[in-house]
Formats: sequence, structure tokens, C-alpha cells
Amino acid sequence: MGKRRRVAEQRRTNPAVLGGVIAVVAVGGAGFGAYALWGGGPAPDDGKGTQSAPRHHDTVKTGPLTAAEVRTTAERFLTAWQQGRPAEAAAATNDSAAATALLTGYTQDAHLEQVTLTAGTGTGTGTGTGGKVPFSVRATVAYKGLTKPLAYDSALTVVRRATDGKPVVDWHASVVHPDLKDGDTLVTGASGTPPVKALDRDGDELTTADYPSLGTVLDGLREKYGKTAGGKAGVELRVIRGKASQKAELSDKTLVELSKGTPGTVRTTLSPTLQAVAEKQVAKRQRASVVVVRPSTGEILAVANTDHGFNTAFQGSLAPGSTMKVITSSLLIDKHLASADKQHPCPKTFTYGGWKFHNDDDFEIKNGTFKASFARSCNTAFISQAPKLENADLTRQAQQVFGLSMNNWAIGVPSFDGAVPVQSAAQMAASLIGQGGVRMNPLNMASVAATVKAGSFHQPYLVSPKTDGRTLATASRTLSASTLSQLRELMKFTADYGTAAEAMSGLGPDYGAKTGSAEVDSQKKPNGWFTAYRGDLAAAGVVQRGGHGGDTAGPIVATLLKTGS
Repeated sequence: MGKRRRVAEQRRTNPAVLGGVIAVVAVGGAGFGAYALWGGGPAPDDGKGTQSAPRHHDTVKTGPLTAAEVRTTAERFLTAWQQGRPAEAAAATNDSAAATALLTGYTQDAHLEQVTLTAGTGTGTGTGTGGKVPFSVRATVAYKGLTKPLAYDSALTVVRRATDGKPVVDWHASVVHPDLKDGDTLVTGASGTPPVKALDRDGDELTTADYPSLGTVLDGLREKYGKTAGGKAGVELRVIRGKASQKAELSDKTLVELSKGTPGTVRTTLSPTLQAVAEKQVAKRQRASVVVVRPSTGEILAVANTDHGFNTAFQGSLAPGSTMKVITSSLLIDKHLASADKQHPCPKTFTYGGWKFHNDDDFEIKNGTFKASFARSCNTAFISQAPKLENADLTRQAQQVFGLSMNNWAIGVPSFDGAVPVQSAAQMAASLIGQGGVRMNPLNMASVAATVKAGSFHQPYLVSPKTDGRTLATASRTLSASTLSQLRELMKFTADYGTAAEAMSGLGPDYGAKTGSAEVDSQKKPNGWFTAYRGDLAAAGVVQRGGHGGDTAGPIVATLLKTGS
């Protein structure tokens, strides 16, 4: 009896507060743990998990949240979630329907038990309209006799509800798990898609332990080839993507593997040497991405991103800045509006469509050649030709010569093949220098450099089309010998004497490059771009918010070209 009495007394004791962190401690076996956050006490509601609308004489509270409001709201939400009361937890959010569905699925579909939540100290309280509370999750995935632990960190943000001013959790699926996007779900069961063992071009296995950037690539390979590569499905806890994520071409993601499936095998074109160097290079900068391709074939030899959660290198949609001038130059030369060694205007400014376009620091080149304007990246040299172009000219050039902006690339994993929409007036002019509505990623711009080097477009690919018989995208025409020769001359001169010279130093003579800086609203620094080729290698990179491309993306690309394959 004495022992039983001590256990009962322990269960009635409020949890301790240690170092500003208060734990919601689970007890017992299956199911959810016992109540208490921040020292216990009742949740600030009517006990039924509901919040009534304000009466006509109530005052809607506004202004910054207090620390107490943030604390008690987070307490109410986390306690109800842990104790297995999804409707009550959802009532503490600003989207009870979505929250109820996902929190109910947390136990019923994801089969998560013995949940323990540990809340950290909130931030931002009292200084703004929201307060962020980090918390950690410990749970057990239990499915048909199989169990494995799950541990991760997440966070919630408390805001004032617009209708009544009450503090509520600002609902997003990422509150439940950071890998979830709104509309995604967590499911445990037979995966349906067998795992794959991805191999590099030499036949060795590619893993995220060796190449951290490849997580999204490996997910994409599994989704594309898992059912046809000869493997057998295992039992897993997975993120299943919803409509919005599918539209963004995000792949399902495995979080916990309860029983191993038998993997099939998929061989890629990746070079282990170049991939290793690419990983190291992007790790040196924040928000960097790079791709290396082989111009003669289109094989993708390396892909890396600083951010491992989204494959910007393949799926990014960013203004490419002055790297777009490679395509624009080919158009102007084709139309006899420019020639490498002929005089070409580069005024300080040029106005078109009501917009006044500037060069960097308002420089001008007097009596200079088009080659000089390209090498120094003179914006007005290109904008000044806008009155002589039709709205669809740049779009047609990108599609017909460079194979871009037709939404038909099939590289083996999800990718975005660029956008060069037909535009008019000032937006059309801005497109000529890679702004306006033009959107690209490093894969696209590496392909542009590769097309110049090879003389014709070869759709990049990560998995050989012989693997599954898919059809690769093609371009409908190639550049004339004269245009191609001049385009190579422009890029070589830029690598020798222009904005790319410092990064490309020592890599000549069979090389060419173009830098770019893309202005983005609300960013203090532009996105830095760089695309180049050397021998039978072409590469492109971007460093978001990095500044000038020659200083930021340039060294990344140049190092990979120097490494060779």
C-alpha cells in the first residue's frame, strides 16, 4: 500500500519548471500523457474547447500580446493535443477545421502514441502582435506490432483572432511537423512506393549522409521510379503531399521507417567528384544553389543547395538578371540589331514604356561595341532595342533555340524549365535583362550556357531516357553559325575582360561566362547569378540576397569548372 500511495502522490504533483522549460510529461503506455504546461492549472476557456464570438457590448482587444496570453494559449493548445483531444486543441487555433483534421490524423492515420511535448520559452511577446513558442515532440510510431521512436522540434505562433481579438494559435500544418505544408498529411502504413537505391554514374550508392543536398532528389527518384525499379514496399511514417504541394511538385517524404522494403536500383548521371565539390561550395554561403551539366549530352553531373528542404537548383523560379542577356543577345544578333564588334549604344539611362531603366551606378560606354556592353553588363544596351522588337520575340527565342518555357522537360525528377512569358511595354523591356516576368533556376541557366557551348539544345537529364523510354524535350531550331560564333565571342570576352574575369581567371581559353544581379523587391541585396562553360562542362549558380554574381555565385561555378570530370 505504501508503494501505491507514493505512486499516486507522484502523479498528483505538478511538473517542475527547469531552466525556463516546462515539460508536458506523458505517463502510462499507449495513448497520450498527463496534463500540465507551465506549472499546471486550468486552461483559460470554458473547459469544452470552445471560444464564443464577442457579444455586442464586448470590446475587441487589440495591440501586442502579453507574455501571459501567449503562455496560456500555447498551454491550452499543447495540452489538448497531447491528451488526445484534437477538437479542443483545434478550438485554440484560427482554423479549427484544418487543425481538427490534421490532429485527428496524428493518432488515427499516423499512428503516433505516447506523445510528450516540451515547450520552450516564447519569444516576441509584448513587443508585437504575435509570440512564437518553440516546442519539442517525442512520440512512438506504432503500427501492427511494429514500433519506432519519433523526435523532432517545432514551433507555434500566437496571434490575435481578427473577429474577437482573443489570442489563438496561428494555424499551419508545419505546427504539427516542420516538414508539413498546408494540405499535407501524416500517414503510417505500407508505403505503396518501394524504396530505391540511387547510384551515381560510377555505380556507387548516393546517400544524404555523403551528399546532404540530395534529399529532395532521392525523394523524387523514389516517387518516379519506385514502382518500376524492382523493389518491395516497406512500412513507413510518411508525409503525403496535398494538392498545393503536388502543384509545387514536392515529393512525399519518409520520416520513420518501421520495416525496410527491398529497394530497386536507379542509376543517375551524377559525378561523385563534382557532387562532393558542389556540396562543399554551396555550404560556404547562405541560400546558394548550383548545377553542372555536360553540354554534349545534357547529363546532369552535380546539383546542390544550401537549403536542403527545397531544390531551388531544379525547381526554383527566380528572375535570372543579366544572365538572361545570353538569350537576348542571340535574339538581337539574329535580328541584325547587334553585332559583337560593331558600335552599340550604352547610355546611362533609357526610358521605355514609362519606365526609366538604369545601368549599375549609371555608367555609360561612349562609342563602345556590343561586345563591350555585354562584358560590362550594360542594361541600356539591351533596353534600347525594345522599340524594335515584337512582344513575343524573346519568348520565341527562348523556346525555339534554348528549349525553355514549354513545360516539357523530363529530367527524371521534378523540375521547372523556366518561364519567358509574352509581355508588353516596360515589362517586355525588363524581360530583356532578366527581370519582368522571366523566371529561371540554375538548371535552366546551366542549360543555356551548355547550348551555347554545344551549338544546340540538349535537354538536361538526371536519369537516362533509356531507363524508362521517356521522350526528352527538343528545340525547333539552332542558331546560325554567325550568331553562335558571336555569342561565344561575347561570353569569352566577358570571361577574359568583363564582369566574370576575376572568377574565371586561369580557366581559359576554351571558356565563356556571364554574370547577373537580379533585383528583388524588399531585398537589400540582389540575387547573384553566374553561368559559364569550360570544355565539355557547363554550370550555373545563384546566391540569393548575395549581391553581384561575379563575387558570389562566380567562385562556386568556377571551382566546379576547374574540378572537371
